Amino acid sequence: MKQLLVFFIFAISPIISLADAPEHWQIGLQDPATPIAQGIIDLHHDIFFFGIVIFFFVFWVIFRALYHFNYKRNPIPEKIIHGTFIEIVWTVTPSLILLIIAIPSFALLYSLDEVVDPAVTVKAIGHQWYWSYEYSDYALSDDQIIAFDSYMIPDDDLELGQLRLLEVDNRMVVPVRTHVRLIITAADVLHSWAVPSLGIKCDAVPGRLNQVPLFIKREGVFYGQCSELCGVNHGFMPIVVEAVSLEDYISWVSTKLEEL
Repeated sequence: MKQLLVFFIFAISPIISLADAPEHWQIGLQDPATPIAQGIIDLHHDIFFFGIVIFFFVFWVIFRALYHFNYKRNPIPEKIIHGTFIEIVWTVTPSLILLIIAIPSFALLYSLDEVVDPAVTVKAIGHQWYWSYEYSDYALSDDQIIAFDSYMIPDDDLELGQLRLLEVDNRMVVPVRTHVRLIITAADVLHSWAVPSLGIKCDAVPGRLNQVPLFIKREGVFYGQCSELCGVNHGFMPIVVEAVSLEDYISWVSTKLEEL
């Protein structure tokens, strides 16, 4: 009975907990925190369903052909060289499946570029090998702006419960349920700002500003990494986004402004 209870707890733990960082032996996707991430996961599940159906159908056709039309069961080969009906079926059916997949994928693709009247703008700059963030909305002057670097915490400095190769000394802080515009660029070489739970993966290109919308639905800490090979320490420039309530965000901004 005790073993059954332990198994049940481990079985439902992925359901009752939110995986905003990679876990050991993880197979599925991380829990979404934005509408975009939810849309990406739903599209993945829909396409995966069609893939499973097609796989088993093709497997059944191959197995049936090998079983019924081998040289022992059918020594005299059939002389069918053309079938108009089957030609139409296997041309129209894949076209309809692709059309069903294309419509939601195009809607999701366009929503990735839609920036809805952002209340907060954050600029993320990729460096070899760390990220820096700027909050230009609260600039007191040209040289007084909320800006900080975000370095990975070395293994020797990690505290109990912190994630190896994923924790940083300064997190990017944003409010929940608020439209945020994220401007991404790089100072030296190509980087990529990617956080799976947020459904964002955007290239950071030197001399170019890319922007993506961000609307986080719940509070939490979300982990990501640079996803563009950018040099020898490419694997040591993680991304940590902390989503807090609007009141806590205002308090954080006030504290940062006092430090200027």
